[in-house]
Amino acid sequence: MSEPPGAAVSLADASAADSPSQTVPLPRVRPPRRPGRWIATAVVLVLVAQILHGLATNPFYQWGRFRYWFLRPTVLDGLLVTLEVAALSAVLGLLGGILLALGRRSRIPVLRAVSWTYIWLFRSVPLIVVLIFLYNFSALYKTLSLGVPFGPAFVTFDESRLATDLTVAVAGLSLNEAAYAAEVVRGGILSVDQGQHEAAAALGLPRRRQFTRIVLPQALRSIVPNYVNQLIGLVKSTSLVFYVSLLDLFGSVQTMGSTYPGDIVPLLLVATVWYLILTSAVSVVQYYVERYYARGATRTLPPTPLQRARAGLGTFRARLREEAAV
Repeated sequence: MSEPPGAAVSLADASAADSPSQTVPLPRVRPPRRPGRWIATAVVLVLVAQILHGLATNPFYQWGRFRYWFLRPTVLDGLLVTLEVAALSAVLGLLGGILLALGRRSRIPVLRAVSWTYIWLFRSVPLIVVLIFLYNFSALYKTLSLGVPFGPAFVTFDESRLATDLTVAVAGLSLNEAAYAAEVVRGGILSVDQGQHEAAAALGLPRRRQFTRIVLPQALRSIVPNYVNQLIGLVKSTSLVFYVSLLDLFGSVQTMGSTYPGDIVPLLLVATVWYLILTSAVSVVQYYVERYYARGATRTLPPTPLQRARAGLGTFRARLREEAAV
C-alpha cells in the first residue's frame, strides 16, 4: 500500500538512506607524478655508485695501508696537537675579536683607528706569511722589553725562549683569527635593533651594563652560530703550522709520507678522513647551537636530521600500505 503524498518518512528509512553503503565514495586524491625527480635521483645515484665503486676497487688507494696508518701513534699524536692548537687559537682569537669589536665601536678615535688597522692588516695578509714571519721573529728581535718608549726598559727577556713551535703556531692563528672574529662580533652587535639600544639608554643604565645586560644577550644569537662556523675554517688552517716545524696531523702525515713514499696516497686519505671527522663534529655543534639560539626567534623549531629521517620513513611506509591496499 503506497503512502499518500506528504506522509512523514520514518527515522529508520532516513537512516537507511544516509547509510555509508548507499553514499557515493569520494574520489581519492593522488599526488602528481613527477618523472623528472625520479630521473634526477637515478642519475645522482648512478654517479655516487660509480664514485664509490672507483674508491673501493682502485688498487692505488691501498685501503689496507690506510687501515694500518689510521690509528698509528704518530698520527694520533699529530691529531692531539691539531686539537690543542685549534682549541687555544679559538679561545684566544675570540677574546681578541671581542676587544677589537669593542674598539671599533669605541668613542675614542685612537682605539677605533687602531682596531680598524689591525683588522685590515690581518685580513689582508695570508696566514702562512704571518706564521713564517713569527717563526723568524727572533732573527729580528733578540730580546723583548717593556718600559718607556725611547727611555729605560723595566722588564727584558730573551725572545728565543718564548718562540717555541707551539707558541708560534698558536700566536699566528690567534692573531689571524681575532681579525675575523672581530667582524663576527661586530656584525652580531649591529644586528641588534637600534630600538633596543635606545630602550637600554632610557632605563638609565650605565653604558657597560647596557651592553652586558641587554645588547650582548641578543647579539649572541648571531655571534655564536657564525663563530662556530668560523671554527671549521680554523681547524683546516691548523694544517699550515707544519711550515713552522710543528708536527700536527698534516705534519705527521707529511713526515711519514717522506719516510714511506709508497704510502703517500693512503696517508693523505688518513689526513682527509680525520679532518672530515673534526669538521663534521664542529658542524654538529653548530647545528644544535643554531637551534638553541633560534628558540626565541621562531615559534616552531625545524626538525633535526633524525626527526626528518623518521618522518620520511613513516611517509614511505604509509605510501607502501596505500599501494598495497589498491
